[in-house]
Amino acid sequence: MQDYHSCPGLPRIRLMNKTALTLILFLSLPMQALASIERVEPPFWWTGFKETGLQLLVYGDDISTYTPALDYEGARLDRVVRVDSPNYLFLYLDIGAEAEPGEFEITFAREGETLNHRYTLRQKNRDAAHARGFDESDAIYLITPDRFANGDPANDSIEGMADILNRSDKDGRHGGDIQGIIDSLPYIKEMGFTAIWLNPVLENDVPTISYHGYGATDFYAVDARYGSNEKYRELVQSAKAMGIGTIMDMIVNHSGETHWWMDDLPADDWINMPENPQVTTHQRYTNQDPNASEADKRAYADGWFVVPGMPDLNQRNPLLASYLTQNALWWIEYLGLAGIRMDTYPYPDKHYMAEWTRRLMAEYPDFNIVGEEWASTPATIAYWQRGKVNRDGYVSHLPSLMDFPLQEALWLALVTENGEQQFDHSPGGLERLYRRLSMDFLYPDPNALVIFPDNHDMDRIFTQLNEDYDLWRMAIAYVLTIRGTPQIYYGTEILMDSTEDSSHGYIRSDFPGGWEGDERSAYTGEGLTEREREAQAFMRTLLRWRRGKNVFDGGRTMHFVPEVDTYVYFRYDEEDSVMVVFNKDEKAVDLGLGRFAERLAGFSHATDVLTGNSLSLGESLQLPPRSVRVLDLD
Repeated sequence: MQDYHSCPGLPRIRLMNKTALTLILFLSLPMQALASIERVEPPFWWTGFKETGLQLLVYGDDISTYTPALDYEGARLDRVVRVDSPNYLFLYLDIGAEAEPGEFEITFAREGETLNHRYTLRQKNRDAAHARGFDESDAIYLITPDRFANGDPANDSIEGMADILNRSDKDGRHGGDIQGIIDSLPYIKEMGFTAIWLNPVLENDVPTISYHGYGATDFYAVDARYGSNEKYRELVQSAKAMGIGTIMDMIVNHSGETHWWMDDLPADDWINMPENPQVTTHQRYTNQDPNASEADKRAYADGWFVVPGMPDLNQRNPLLASYLTQNALWWIEYLGLAGIRMDTYPYPDKHYMAEWTRRLMAEYPDFNIVGEEWASTPATIAYWQRGKVNRDGYVSHLPSLMDFPLQEALWLALVTENGEQQFDHSPGGLERLYRRLSMDFLYPDPNALVIFPDNHDMDRIFTQLNEDYDLWRMAIAYVLTIRGTPQIYYGTEILMDSTEDSSHGYIRSDFPGGWEGDERSAYTGEGLTEREREAQAFMRTLLRWRRGKNVFDGGRTMHFVPEVDTYVYFRYDEEDSVMVVFNKDEKAVDLGLGRFAERLAGFSHATDVLTGNSLSLGESLQLPPRSVRVLDLD
């Protein structure tokens, strides 16, 4: 054994032999770092897709200098695409019908050096119910996860993620998570909801105001402050076992400014306006305007939703287009979703959106997708719906849209008076609601629209209606009985408001009872006012009743022109009929029924859904002041 030996730059060690010394000297010399594979997305895939192509994004230092290869029966490497950044490779595989589930090695070779990545193929779920979409028979409960229920306080703040728990800040993270929603499923079911729509839960690792989820920093990972991918799947499967489908909130228009690829974009055209980003003009009308300039179209579609927070993705880049489409397919199959709500649907490249939707619906024909197009005119909404024949030849494959025009009409109809001309020269009162529904001829399928009294981006409906409980009852009854799929925002059932503060952080206030130590609880009723409990029971009654009514599964609608402050419509099919009657008048009304003979013929009795009372249908119907009646005809 030799004495200690000093070697510049190395720690003192005891040398055993010349071989050891040689090895140490070799390791001390500067050398080119070996490449590593940091990401492969999608992380795994399935056999059995109708369209067999698969794009793999491979990311790692200088990975483009390697040559990939694979050897697996039924799988073929068709082509390799190299891009501006040397740290990306895009592999295009064909996963043929003969490919079996299993694992295979993808090798990356360079001058005698080889990297290996083990990739997994799973069997695609063949059960048609695995991704069966929501429809008009459903009732959707919209949840902002951070503000709903804290089921796992251990994930409230995560080391390394800057935006930590601060429940006192209306724009901070409050700790709600996926486990909290799982724990709340019995309440959601008991209320009568059959679907949940979660605001985004993917990773949003940004310094502040990350709770809302609309600036994803990883498209394949759930934010650790909500849980994990596995926890998300547990939620979907637990909900499905209780007859509740799950709708995923997705965004392809933009990512978050700290998305992992922003420090090393694959290509110069990966995002729009990379050098000098401008906020979108929000002029959505350029999509349909036959006289619009190309400059105006680009300023709308290519502008960033938020500068600098939300880089606008360029879906005209075919690599990014494939990436985003596969991401949606991956989540549908991995989770077993009942639908996707696509955020800012008309803001991405509209031709890409047509192909995105076509691809998803071709793979999952029973699926459903609802797009957000925040416009007040039915013609603007109708342009995007599947089956619409558009003047410019645009063909959409989108089944559903959020019915913003009807939401606006409902609000204004209830807060204005009959005969009052409004700012757009439309009538006030219930006639405005009648006229808006009369525009249903513009839609290829008005029954497929999603209707709602409010959502996470607008004042609570109780506030919109000036905290008038009678008007709130009318609004809820309308949404739960008119054509379309109803969506209710969490807390609407207990009259949550935004009167004090209309900021998003306040609109999305914590759901009472979702946190240990809450003095009020919507789950148990503890601490709620009598009026709040009454409102909750009102909504529960309607939700549970409509769940078994066939007229809310493709049934027809007939309405009658409002007279003064009364408005009547029917929902009906071959076997069933429901009559809904509104009276906005401050006094009781004796409503003559002769005018409605074409829908009342053959019916002599009715059950008042809200009271459970049975009544005979004679010449007239008594309507209490400022009331709504929902009558099940028999």
